[in-house]
Amino acid sequence: MLTSNLSFLPPELMDVVRLFDGAESLSIGHTGEYRDGVFRNRFVIDGAEYSSCDEARAEGELQYKSLCKRYAKLALYRILSARTGQTLPWGALTGIRPTRLAYAELDAGRPFGPLFEKMCVSEENISLVRRVIAGQAAVYERKEGNCDLFISLPFCPSKCTYCSFITAPIAATRKYLPDYLAALEEELAAAAPLIGSLRSVYVGGGTPFALEAEELERVLAAIAPIRTNGCEYTVEAGRPDVFSREKLDVCAKYGVTRICINAQSFSDKTLSAIGRKHTADDLYRAFGMAKDYPFDVNCDLIAGLTGESAEEFRQSVDAAIALSPANITVHTLCLKKGAKLKEETARLEAGRLSEMIAYSRSALSSAGYEPYYLYRQKYMAGAHENVGWTKPDKACVYNIDVMEEIADNLAVGANAVSKKVFLGEGRIERHGSPKDIPTYLAKVGQLIAERGSLFRIN
Repeated sequence: MLTSNLSFLPPELMDVVRLFDGAESLSIGHTGEYRDGVFRNRFVIDGAEYSSCDEARAEGELQYKSLCKRYAKLALYRILSARTGQTLPWGALTGIRPTRLAYAELDAGRPFGPLFEKMCVSEENISLVRRVIAGQAAVYERKEGNCDLFISLPFCPSKCTYCSFITAPIAATRKYLPDYLAALEEELAAAAPLIGSLRSVYVGGGTPFALEAEELERVLAAIAPIRTNGCEYTVEAGRPDVFSREKLDVCAKYGVTRICINAQSFSDKTLSAIGRKHTADDLYRAFGMAKDYPFDVNCDLIAGLTGESAEEFRQSVDAAIALSPANITVHTLCLKKGAKLKEETARLEAGRLSEMIAYSRSALSSAGYEPYYLYRQKYMAGAHENVGWTKPDKACVYNIDVMEEIADNLAVGANAVSKKVFLGEGRIERHGSPKDIPTYLAKVGQLIAERGSLFRIN
């Protein structure tokens, strides 16, 4: 149980509690106060008292709440770290976008290193943030009117055990496809006049290649009148069990520039354990097929999958590097509500996971890849992160824009979340579509009107 005299703090403090093994069983009481430029935090944890003071000036309510959260979480992190003997790679930082905090410090004319050190972030991760910011330099553009377009295709050949998305096997949802494609066409036609300077298009899911070639072409044909400037264009090809030359031909026909092959692992044992319906040989065949097309390829890997040893993960990293894709994204297993693994696995052995992460960073750096975006999630094993790695001049615009929230994101389809970014005001307004496909289909007209109202705001 956790209580605080400040109503906005308990969810923030619980994010810290969840980082530590066994901490959720503790009784935690918090009292916070800000007076005369000092933030005071007092905790009573299972009868033991702790207190801390941090000097900082808060200008306005928004900054007050931000600093209040920062110092309360830092105080609690230090207490729990001392009680449990655990230190975590990102320290007291619980937000999903560490680079945004770094950019905020830089915008204020300060180096971000001292703040990250104060928040107990490891030297390795401070260095990682520096490298990510450097890797974004050629693509990062904070400019009013910039926009990215996302199209949601929440259909998969089967559901992986780690997956918490709303996707379902296409065999069960195919009956909705005709109406779903018609709804996307309607949404895309309505979206066209709302888009300013289009930076990228991203067709995700789900597994878009779970659609038949003619169905995929219908989606890309609806996008074609919008993408008139030859901007970056990504399609999540996804899994090799739905790969075909016909679908790759469709992508080439409509000017797709980038595809994703979501390997996750090159171990047959692991692929079977997580519910994939393909083998490593199928992955190699998919990569071989993709080489016949002018696409940049991203390969996804996941560290910490069920039963996978550090050695097996190293072999997967080496296999991905040998295939030489433009991007390799290394995810850390995230056990969210809705994933089958959430029911089977509580936490991974921290040493094993840290070894995996360390190897991926070393091997990818040695192979000439640089980190260009990173983000974190709640319930992430070992409190680690997801990192996108890129060859020189191959950084994905969409990933940078979305993770740094520096451009509007107009998103269509079920479970799609649009974002209108007001850079001058430092705020973001969001509009979400229903997760459930039948509900989404029933509300398409309403969603179009709501999104139109949001994106017409000047």
